[in-house]
Amino acid sequence: MEKIKATDTLNLSIPERIQLVEDIWDTIAAEANSVELSEDEKKIIDERLEAYHKNPAMGSPWEGVLKRIVSSHEV
Repeated sequence: MEKIKATDTLNLSIPERIQLVEDIWDTIAAEANSVELSEDEKKIIDERLEAYHKNPAMGSPWEGVLKRIVSSHEV
C-alpha cells in the first residue's frame, strides 16, 4: 500500500475529503475497544460524570457548544 501525506489530501475535492474522514473514522470506531485509558483519564471521566449527575443543568447542550465554537472562528 502506498503511503500518502496529509497534504496529498488537499488535491481531493471536498466531498472526497469528507468521505476519507468518514472512512478513517469508521476504522477507528471499529477498534475503539482497543484504546486504553490511563487511570488518570478514567478518574477525570468518573469525576465529570458524577458532577453531571449531581447537577445536569450546569452542562451545555451540544448545539450551544457548537454555536460558540463556530462563532469564535468566524472572521
